[in-house]
Amino acid sequence: MKIEQIYTGCLAQGAYYIESNGEVAIVDPLREVQPYLNRAKFDNAKIKYIFETHFHADFVSGHLTLAKETGASIIYGPNADPIFDAVIAEDGQEFKLGNVTIVTLHTPGHTMESTTYLLKDEEGKDHAIFSGDTLFLGDVGRPDLAQKMGLFTEKDLAGFLYNSLREKIMPLADDVIVYPAHGAGSACGKNMMKETVDTLGHQKQINYALREDMTEEEFVAEVINGLLPPPKYFPANVKLNKEGYDDIEEVLNRGRQGLLPSAFEEAVNKTGAIVLDVRHQDDFANGHIPRSIFIGLDGSFAPWVGALIVDIKQPILLVTDTGREEEAITRLSRVGFDNTLGYLKGGFEAWKKASKEYDTVSSVTASQFKNDLEGQKISVFDVRKENEYLSEHVIGAYKTPLDFINDYLVEFPEDKPFYVHCAGGYRSMIASSILKSRGIHNLIDVKGGFKAIKEAGVKVTDYVCPSIL
Repeated sequence: MKIEQIYTGCLAQGAYYIESNGEVAIVDPLREVQPYLNRAKFDNAKIKYIFETHFHADFVSGHLTLAKETGASIIYGPNADPIFDAVIAEDGQEFKLGNVTIVTLHTPGHTMESTTYLLKDEEGKDHAIFSGDTLFLGDVGRPDLAQKMGLFTEKDLAGFLYNSLREKIMPLADDVIVYPAHGAGSACGKNMMKETVDTLGHQKQINYALREDMTEEEFVAEVINGLLPPPKYFPANVKLNKEGYDDIEEVLNRGRQGLLPSAFEEAVNKTGAIVLDVRHQDDFANGHIPRSIFIGLDGSFAPWVGALIVDIKQPILLVTDTGREEEAITRLSRVGFDNTLGYLKGGFEAWKKASKEYDTVSSVTASQFKNDLEGQKISVFDVRKENEYLSEHVIGAYKTPLDFINDYLVEFPEDKPFYVHCAGGYRSMIASSILKSRGIHNLIDVKGGFKAIKEAGVKVTDYVCPSIL
């Protein structure tokens, strides 16, 4: 028996490859399925099952493409209602995979179809659970997403989750290995650990949601407390996972069109596409196409795209470093943004050589920011997440988290310079690009973000300064 976790840091997502005696199961595959096909070919094995723990909201699964390529059966737990052919397993149903067995444990709460898959080894001993978004390391799945269906409230779903954990998960032996669908950084939970594999026994000791003496009322209150609104693209991804999507190769072929500067400019004007610049933030600051949006590939690219670009059908034209075009198209497709129309051939340097207009972002070092802060009254906007701001922030800084930057646009001053920062410089450059695309150009980005600001000796506080709204 082989188990391999295939972890994607950008999405903080874990897919799983399980092989026994020439048969393979994939749990929660990503959109691009070639790595699974390659691995099975290397093992001289056949992919037999594709297990889905639920209808994912934060990424588009590769289940349909993988099933088409391999003939494998797609497995969901009870209550699932996809429009394509799939096996809707009963609670407790067993699936033989080579010399091992995978058992369906229906664990509703995160969603009503949420299912944990229990892997029994060759001797029939409970070996591991693939817990999806039911149980994370240090946390559990948020119970507010499926309430959009209108049948249950988040409190109802939290109650279902409480019972699922205590009836299906906690009775398992302490040495059972937990393989969750997500780790730290995912919007599907609140307090996930950076580790991606653990034993159930250790989670029983440290995970607040698995306390033996916890009442249902206490559980519901703790699980719901502090939940931020989910990213706006989540419902669209659920719809794609339930109803289907274009094959990844079709998406890649559409996006692989290299356009010279004049053709690129014409395409922008003709299609209304967003120009998405995915280079490093410093490169964007030094020069970019006017009104383009920066979201760099070397950060949490796909989740930020999903959170900030409202319509997943929005046409997109890319500015990338040479050789990273396909990576950008693929990572956009992971969250359902399939309408990439092409990329700037030759990159931003080609744009400059064609004598096209370009823009820059004003910035200062943390030391200069400190001098400006001490020498005059300035406005400072902190675009980190709310919990980061509440922990520590520059005295007097406004709380304007990037996730909801569009809600604050009217509050940024138009008649005087203001400063923008995040933790390290990535998110503040995203915010700067959005503001500039809306015609707000009097901003100054603080290089290195809050880390550099503290190191420069700027005074900070945990006193809560109200947001501007």
